[in-house]
Amino acid sequence: MTTTSQLIRAKRFLPLFVTQLLGAFNDNLFKNAMVLFVVYGVYNSEAAEARFSALASGIFVIPFFLLSALAGQLADMRDKAKIIRVIKFCEILIMLVGGTGLALAWQHVALHTLAIPLMLVALFAMGIHSTFFGPIKYAILPQHLREGEVLSGTGLVEAGTYIAVLAGTIVAGWISVDHAAVLVVIVAGIGYLAGRKVPPAPPMCTPEPLDFHVLRASIRLVRTTMSDRRVFLAVCSISFFWAIGTVLFIQFPPLTKNILMASKEVASLFLVIFSVGVAIGSMAINALLKGTVSARWSPLSVIGMGGFLIAFQEVCSIWPRHDGPETLMNVGTFVVQPLAIPLLGTLLGIAVCGGMFVVPLYAFLTTFVEKSQTARTIAANNIVNSGAMVVGALFTGAMTFLGLPVVQQMMVVALACGASAWLGYLLFRAEQAAQAA
Repeated sequence: MTTTSQLIRAKRFLPLFVTQLLGAFNDNLFKNAMVLFVVYGVYNSEAAEARFSALASGIFVIPFFLLSALAGQLADMRDKAKIIRVIKFCEILIMLVGGTGLALAWQHVALHTLAIPLMLVALFAMGIHSTFFGPIKYAILPQHLREGEVLSGTGLVEAGTYIAVLAGTIVAGWISVDHAAVLVVIVAGIGYLAGRKVPPAPPMCTPEPLDFHVLRASIRLVRTTMSDRRVFLAVCSISFFWAIGTVLFIQFPPLTKNILMASKEVASLFLVIFSVGVAIGSMAINALLKGTVSARWSPLSVIGMGGFLIAFQEVCSIWPRHDGPETLMNVGTFVVQPLAIPLLGTLLGIAVCGGMFVVPLYAFLTTFVEKSQTARTIAANNIVNSGAMVVGALFTGAMTFLGLPVVQQMMVVALACGASAWLGYLLFRAEQAAQAA
């Protein structure tokens, strides 16, 4: 905790932390304002709502799959702080487009046919923004932090990210669409100012020409990165986690509306609980490992995540039915329901275990490779992660298309945790073997 408190005040860490926090806040404010508006204001069908939620998630992650190799090369070959400034300036332009879409959606029903495509274009552009920022936010940590600070720094970045997700989710559920349209532009401007304070982070290797052939560069990067067994297992474990997380985030809004008969504010509460839980898990695992980067707790963490998912599914399956959409419960009515506390408790357990699982794996990727390769390693991880998230979104759409109820889809996700636990166990064994050698 001493290391954490020192880092949060350090000029070599604080500007990056604030920049990342504001970017994550804006991502989630915009995305959730858009999804909640469409789910609650446009569609009136569980299947249509799930499909749109899956579409939005897929559009956001496609740039990670296509452009992460270029983003990783750029971050390793150029000054990371200068790239951050360019990225954050672009965010202002993107949010002007997205804010226009939100404003048009608020104005009149007849404008929805224009507003929704405009918002989806901005969402795709924010995916590009996050694709180029993602490798930097982790790769810059070993460059600015001491060896014993990297796990704490990674935990803070993850915790800060999910606190920002929490804040963005709360705001998206509680403010009007027109206010969200203005706020996303303001936050982008503040993020740009914070990004200008990030200390220089020049390349740690001799710059090489960039490979703009995105397919060839992606294949080569993933193949090279995955040649190390420990990195391969860490990337696969993280990818399973994000595939699971994608399915859950897609399911939350339609599940809240159609199964729990609750309002969009309750859907926001779900995402808030999830975000708080991941932040708690991020800090808890740092305390358990005492600053040592290890996958020791990863198998047990993801098994716990699967157990809580089964419990969450069971509570949802016995949730009492209400009269209809016209009587959707607000937060005050929802939290006094007999099963509300078990439901929120199991959701918190899912998120805490998820945070404990994923944080050491990200720290692993930035500390077990050469500093000159960290951004490209994170980029390779993002390529595989985004592929897994697209698969998760498509899998959710397929389950919905086949008529599998949202509640039963939770059980499928819980079973997938077993594969992730096995990968975490293999990683820990590989870690032990490397230490013994």
